[in-house]
Amino acid sequence: MDFCIDLKNIATEELKNVDLDRVNVNCSPPDFEPQRQYYFMAKCRQIVKSERERLGRPLHACNQVFGCQMNARDSEKLAGVLVQAGYQLTDSEEHADFVIYNTCTVRDNANQRVYGRLGYLNSMKKKKPHMKIALCGCMMQEESVIEKLRKSYRFVDLIFDIWRETDRIVEELPVNRKYPYKSGINIMFGCNNFCSYCIVPYVRGRERSREPKEILREIEQLAADGVIEIMLLGQNVNSYGKNLEHPISFAQLLREVEQIDGIRRIRFMTSHPKDLSDELIQVMKESSKICHHLHLPLQSGSDRILQKMNRRYTKEHYLTLVRKIREAIPDIAITTDIIVGFPGETMDDVEETIDVVRKAAYDNAFTFIYSKRTGTPAAAMEDQVPEEIVRPAFDKLLKVVQDTAKERALLLQGKVMEALVEERNEQDASLVTGRLSNNMLVHFPGDASDIGKLMMVSLDECHGFYYTGHAVEQEGPDK
Repeated sequence: MDFCIDLKNIATEELKNVDLDRVNVNCSPPDFEPQRQYYFMAKCRQIVKSERERLGRPLHACNQVFGCQMNARDSEKLAGVLVQAGYQLTDSEEHADFVIYNTCTVRDNANQRVYGRLGYLNSMKKKKPHMKIALCGCMMQEESVIEKLRKSYRFVDLIFDIWRETDRIVEELPVNRKYPYKSGINIMFGCNNFCSYCIVPYVRGRERSREPKEILREIEQLAADGVIEIMLLGQNVNSYGKNLEHPISFAQLLREVEQIDGIRRIRFMTSHPKDLSDELIQVMKESSKICHHLHLPLQSGSDRILQKMNRRYTKEHYLTLVRKIREAIPDIAITTDIIVGFPGETMDDVEETIDVVRKAAYDNAFTFIYSKRTGTPAAAMEDQVPEEIVRPAFDKLLKVVQDTAKERALLLQGKVMEALVEERNEQDASLVTGRLSNNMLVHFPGDASDIGKLMMVSLDECHGFYYTGHAVEQEGPDK
């Protein structure tokens, strides 16, 4: 094999076409990105090749993701790197030679889930000593977690993705997408809000926005590859662009994205209420591509608790914002996140939250019992609420959320709406599942050839959080 390519001399736009088998990995790695990343992919590729020849078979990698859409997008990049390194991908840990977990640490049960899976991998590794186990993601950026892994999970081979206060963003990495017709795009990383219950700023670092030209170029490439729906991702997309050398607002970015040919739908999350601008509402109102769905986390309806959470808005500010959004976009679906059991919360505070749920009329809400995260200000608060008090309050709130969401969903029964067909129905192979602009699902007769298509569907029957219906023949040039 003629190892002749020196990545230090390769332009960034040419990297994805480089034959990694011909890269010189016996020299020092480049000290600039993304050439440095491709150097190590090439080096890993030589190791994988050697192991493959020793075993007389291909090597398989299992890339499991835990957590949010941003983690899912990161795992698509990890999958791209693994393929470049010479692995074949598998969904089965049992068949894998290399298992990598991309972890989440927003709530303690996410951590416990990973520990449980590691116990399972330990027994598997005893039968396959050559198997390698790697961990990355938010959970791996907690010092207490690293210490626990070193003491009790010493069979783990690799831990990475530990932040060391960086403002660098590496572009042009390979990606292996899960869906051919839709994709997430990270537009920023990190968070500056420091909500008192949240560990994200400590594990994801400060806000860092990608340059708009890089985002737009990535979306153009996705559109050329057949992607018709994109989701712009960030811990708080409404803060996008503030830290750039040439600042740009999120609304301005959306206007640029909408001009890209081939993209039919645009989604985004998450929006912090304190930063949602009139400009963004106007862009959403005027857009023909931005989906009529807004995820707007409330967390609590009590001003007292909101202040303790460091959310920097009040109940009235939030409700005024919701009214403004619904007046501009009457058919918009608004979803939210709510925490019950925050330190010091009383039943009166929960009633304030229930009042917001009724007035905001959410289309859905993700309700969580407060999870104490070591290292956050809330974890050190003395007035932690016992679970026996939290549970009845949580159940009462959940009932109102479910009733309100069902009322909202019933308003669309009998209407015809556009759905992006995402998959064959898991319970009934004669059905396909489509996602409406408002993020609700509809199941209707179809087959695999419909996946990735935008189809008009009659919403014949509402089942609370989804619909059943039938496809409606389209007329005109878009048929």
